[in-house]
Amino acid sequence: MDPLWLRQQLTKSPTSLTTFKNPYPRRPWLKDSAAAAAAGGGNVGLKGIVAGGITGGIEICITYPTEYVKTQLQLDGKAGAGKEYSGILDCVKKTVKGHGVLGLYRGLSVLIYGSIPKSAVRFGAFESVKKRLVDSEGKLNAQTRLLAGLCAGVSEAVLVVTPMETVKVKFINDQRSGNPRYKGFLHGVTLIVKESGARGVYQGLVPTVMRQGSNQAIRFFVMETLKDWYRGGDNSKSVPKLLVGAFGAVAGAASVFGNTPIDVIKTRMQGLEAAKYKGTVDCIVQVWKKEGAFAFYKGTVPRLSRVCLDVAITFMVYDSFMDLFNKFWP
Repeated sequence: MDPLWLRQQLTKSPTSLTTFKNPYPRRPWLKDSAAAAAAGGGNVGLKGIVAGGITGGIEICITYPTEYVKTQLQLDGKAGAGKEYSGILDCVKKTVKGHGVLGLYRGLSVLIYGSIPKSAVRFGAFESVKKRLVDSEGKLNAQTRLLAGLCAGVSEAVLVVTPMETVKVKFINDQRSGNPRYKGFLHGVTLIVKESGARGVYQGLVPTVMRQGSNQAIRFFVMETLKDWYRGGDNSKSVPKLLVGAFGAVAGAASVFGNTPIDVIKTRMQGLEAAKYKGTVDCIVQVWKKEGAFAFYKGTVPRLSRVCLDVAITFMVYDSFMDLFNKFWP
């Protein structure tokens, strides 16, 4: 801090101190005090982590069957011996017939273990970055909304989503074989690491970073924009939880149409047959040549239903916990 500025502030009269001017215009939480953030301001990242973790666990238990069906359809070949399902209902019917209703929850344990830290990292990163990007009125503009969401998505992709999604896809892919090898979460992960090393749980890192980064950039941008629209410039105005859910569904739909091709490539790169692709670009080329452009939108309908429900629930639950924390957590 500039010593001259500090000396000037200390020599001012008590009256003048009431009109203290924040020397850090990019740190609005110091607006009312030179020494510290406003009450609770320093905990916003930690609150986001805790609220996000709880939210992730609740959300995945509700929506997992749609994720299962989406992944199965994306792994399905175009025709011939590799083609197993004619559509969503056929996938559900054959899965229940062959493995029972619980078959639709195959691989859930992987996402339970991963969804809690994933959501915690996502919201913790978003809240932390947002706190540093808001203007003097506590608002984000279009660019900073996208940037905050992008940072949240990249953080969760690198730290949690890539290994979690790789293991999940391998588990689901394993069930498609005539003789499944994975007996459970620990056995499956151990076998994957033994056979492929650390790379075995980090396949598809590039497309996963691309997917999660674009996902959260789109979702947080749409959500923050719709909330600002409803508040009409008044940040203190509360947004009803049902409306938050509706905004979340819109944000989820926007992200699905925006990046399903990336999601398809990510899934192919993480499946048990990933070895046939030399890399992300080769995977894109092979899918285009062998299956056509529409293959990049496989699983869009089940993904759309899952993501809209997922994002709606996530933001509703997250906002509820943050409201609760802000009342009892200084």
